[in-house]
Amino acid sequence: MSKKKNIVVSLFMVLTMIVSSMGLGGCGVSNTTALTNYWAADSNVSESLRNYVKMVTNKNDSGNYIPEKDRIAVFDMDGTLTCETYYTYYDTMMFINYCLIDHPEKVSDELKAAAAEIEPGYTAGEELARNFAKAYAGMTIQELYDYAVEFGQKQTDSFNNMRYIDGFYLPMVELVKYLYENGFTIYVVSGTERTTTRAIVANSPISEYVSPAHVIGTEFEVKQRGCEDIPSNMDYKYADGDDLVFTGGFIQKNLNANKSIWIEREIGQRPVLAFGNSGSDTSMMNYVLDKRNPYPAQSYMVVADDDVREWGKQNWEEKSAAYIEQGYIPISMKNDFLKIYPDNVTRSETQYVEPENDADEEEDEAA
Repeated sequence: MSKKKNIVVSLFMVLTMIVSSMGLGGCGVSNTTALTNYWAADSNVSESLRNYVKMVTNKNDSGNYIPEKDRIAVFDMDGTLTCETYYTYYDTMMFINYCLIDHPEKVSDELKAAAAEIEPGYTAGEELARNFAKAYAGMTIQELYDYAVEFGQKQTDSFNNMRYIDGFYLPMVELVKYLYENGFTIYVVSGTERTTTRAIVANSPISEYVSPAHVIGTEFEVKQRGCEDIPSNMDYKYADGDDLVFTGGFIQKNLNANKSIWIEREIGQRPVLAFGNSGSDTSMMNYVLDKRNPYPAQSYMVVADDDVREWGKQNWEEKSAAYIEQGYIPISMKNDFLKIYPDNVTRSETQYVEPENDADEEEDEAA
């Protein structure tokens, strides 16, 4: 074991001992057998989570007890709760399929070109999100929701026996359930558009633990049908049977500072637990860890370091050291996750198969 890894393990052991000593006599449903179905038996992360929950649910520990109404946990979705490694990123693949396979007749040539040009290493940033908004222009909120559900039934080429909706990490599902059972309110704070995120969550293994009202995501502009060109929503009124439609306009990408801003705007108080997997989640992490938080708080970062069961390429020692330096607790997919997916789900030989589009078919017919 390397010197760096020894330091990481030592830090976890110290943290576990400290939290454990403060959490005796817990009054919640927390117990030593929790987080054992899909978490490795020797996982320091699962131990620290159990000890944290035991501490903050212990009414006898007046200095650390958190009332149930204030037990708020925020989770990023893609890469934290569910697979986002190329090419299983749900909303990106949904956009590609919508433009090139399912509904090419509904989008412009520019959007088809944008979908076809997405390659490994692409940035899921604001520019791409603006194209997503344009692609779904004219759809009602329900139509986009239904399409997201429909898309989730498609098989991903990156894994054997996996639909896109099946990409949820079993250990993180177990964690969400554990927190929920201990009185935590769970929010999903995603870079994916909000309606799409709601559709994904509602059809996932965490559907029982996350209300649609507890989903915060990227925002596209919505208007009442027939009023798309009216600047102010104050200039018209909703009537029975009216449709709310996406205009193609873009409001904000829910990454970086937007995550902390929208948590403040929509929740109205600081969460006490945060879970993410990338630099775009650090604002959310730091917001939770801010010294003005009145309660004990922790932030965790998932490191995609498993290249056998997953397509992870991150270096554990490098990533974990950087996260610890920032005050976050790193989670190793390789070492902390006993299982990632159900037994019948395995990594494919190749990560991605290029989709066929109408242009390809026309060339084949001409040949």
